[in-house]
Amino acid sequence: MSRTAGRWFVSFTVEVDRDVPERPSRRQRAGGPVGVDLGVKHLAVLSTGQTVPNPKHYQRAERRLRRASRAHARSKPGSAGRRQRAAQLATIHVRVANQRHNGLHKLTTRLARSHDTVVVEDLHVAGMVRNRRLARAVADAGMAEVRRQLAYKTRWYGSTLVVADRWYPSSKTCSGCGWRNPSLTLSERTFTCQSCGLVLDRDHNAAINLHHLVAASTPETENARGADQKTRASGQVAGKREPGTATAGQTGGASPRGEAA
Repeated sequence: MSRTAGRWFVSFTVEVDRDVPERPSRRQRAGGPVGVDLGVKHLAVLSTGQTVPNPKHYQRAERRLRRASRAHARSKPGSAGRRQRAAQLATIHVRVANQRHNGLHKLTTRLARSHDTVVVEDLHVAGMVRNRRLARAVADAGMAEVRRQLAYKTRWYGSTLVVADRWYPSSKTCSGCGWRNPSLTLSERTFTCQSCGLVLDRDHNAAINLHHLVAASTPETENARGADQKTRASGQVAGKREPGTATAGQTGGASPRGEAA
């Protein structure tokens, strides 16, 4: 039993035999493979062109949190008023967390049900939150939670999760011809190819590149998923690369996907 923000919870364990459906053919799912680029400006940009807005629950509740935090700090330690203000502050934090989890569950369930293959990146979230300018926004987005939920929901619904290599330059590679711009900065939100002239939103371009990793063949997708299941989430995971895609040492030591936030 536990108590959080004035609510009591009872936890118990039950063994359930869950039937994992066989992986359906591409014709059984209208969505097909989809690349998902996670970020801060938008929670997710899909290779289909759909954009999932970032609700920014913490930012919306920040004013109430500041007010409740100041009231708690001004109260007398050990008093009934301090306990009351601590409960009010905890209630706001729990509400923000519940709103975040609700939105992420809806997104990941829809992706796992609608698409036979979901491709995401191995984001170095721990490194991204070290950036003091992005830490709060990255933590509020819940990028690591998206991947965690997709890991088991894709098995539940018979789809496949593919995790691209952490050093795969999805944002810096042209989705049309494969030309790469290693000097692309985070402030540049539009990708312009100097080879074929493609002009596209950088996040949408990254999502299309992720889609290209598995769009060619289904057997390769299954192999990539099997390798990823045996690899720790904190390390590099198996991912497919397009012809001409280099490793981390060949790209000039690009940062671990911090450039695609």
